[in-house]
Amino acid sequence: MTFKGLKTSFLGLIFGLVVQFPGFAQSICPSNLGQEIEAVIQRPEWRRSRWGILVETLEDGQILYGVDENQYFVPASNTKLLTTAAALRVLGADFRVRTSVYGVGEPPILASLRVVGRGDPSLTNKQLKLLAQQLKEKGVQQISELIVDDSYFKELPLNPSWEWSDLLFYYTPSVNSLILNENTSLIKIVPQGLNYPAKLVWSDAIVARQWRVYNDVITTRQGSRKTIDFYRDFEQPIIYITGQLPVDDEGYTTAIAVADPASYFLESFRSILLEEGIKVNRATIIKESSRFDLGEELAFVESPPLGNLIDKINGESNNLFAEAILRILGSESRNQMGVEVIKENLIDLGIEEDSFSLADGSGLSRQNLVTPETLVQVLRLMAQSPDAEIYQNSLAVAGEKGTLQRRFLDTDFVGNLQGKTGTLTGVSALSGYLFVPNYQPLVFSIMINYTDQPGSNLRKAIDEIIILMSQLDDC
Repeated sequence: MTFKGLKTSFLGLIFGLVVQFPGFAQSICPSNLGQEIEAVIQRPEWRRSRWGILVETLEDGQILYGVDENQYFVPASNTKLLTTAAALRVLGADFRVRTSVYGVGEPPILASLRVVGRGDPSLTNKQLKLLAQQLKEKGVQQISELIVDDSYFKELPLNPSWEWSDLLFYYTPSVNSLILNENTSLIKIVPQGLNYPAKLVWSDAIVARQWRVYNDVITTRQGSRKTIDFYRDFEQPIIYITGQLPVDDEGYTTAIAVADPASYFLESFRSILLEEGIKVNRATIIKESSRFDLGEELAFVESPPLGNLIDKINGESNNLFAEAILRILGSESRNQMGVEVIKENLIDLGIEEDSFSLADGSGLSRQNLVTPETLVQVLRLMAQSPDAEIYQNSLAVAGEKGTLQRRFLDTDFVGNLQGKTGTLTGVSALSGYLFVPNYQPLVFSIMINYTDQPGSNLRKAIDEIIILMSQLDDC
């Protein structure tokens, strides 16, 4: 599709989003944009930091400003832009992940029941209940052996380049073939009587049984400082929690990764089967593929279409969803590594091979390296693709949706920036589309690396640059 034809689809859609920005009376000529941006990035607080920026017009690719746009940067979650672009091209927007249940034997007693997972990141207890109800409707009352087949993904559940300190929490869970409830559970720490240990409350009893917790959080006097720290043992499923909670505090809640996802799935499904009146005599987990006869497919559930799943990836920056889709790409492509599938596809799309190097699909790894130019090229090329609207609508929206929902709230261009954020310690990024009232739509990538400034300062500086871009005028 050419940009000429695009004007009635993608560009027509985005021009329809544009509103006036009365809050910013100043206009900036395109020739002056560079000096305005440099006034921000050359401030003393950034003297040891590294900026990579590229701003272009979306329709004709005119470069309005660039600094180190051809150099590598750690992109953080901007990596997801590449993962989702490849996924749409390889799998298609209508692709669904199917979780199947196969049976051997005749109801009411089955010799075996095998649950085959294919990496659906959206699977919850609700879907397990649907599977159990389908089996009940077929007359199943007893299963001699329940087999949980967790062998679909060939890649490691945890990427070895992820930071160890992240591996306890919800944003870095294990990624296996049978994901359930995003492989996480909420844990709340509640103050008790003065000088007494705080109370731990788990949202999922099965997850709670997997972890041994040493709780050293003490309840302190009213108005005292709240501090909570988590540590994990990497040889055993042990969590250490230290700190203090004021007696009048409402408590502290976070989400913890499941220690053993396959066992969690098995125990959860076994419990739900029992609730439906289906007894299980014994249960087994399989992590290596086998050639045994699966039997008849007795029940199945499917994920929402990929077009919906990438909303979670790009809009909410969900790492588990991104990593699951990465592994699905690999498994659906002759068991290749997912990053190799992304690489092949982006090269086919027209991206230079040496302009990016990926270690994962989510951006958790600091070994990911991408140039601002590559991100801009991917955004532009996806804007010309049949999946342009799906891809664009998956992004966060300033002041309205996803990771940009609470940004730009004090501006008058809420809804006119659609982008992907990225955050690691010392890293911040924002890439996407900006729809300017008195100028052309823009495509851009802004990244900053190697900084000791707090994340709030990084976001503020990036937002200043976006506001400058929004003031462009034909002059």
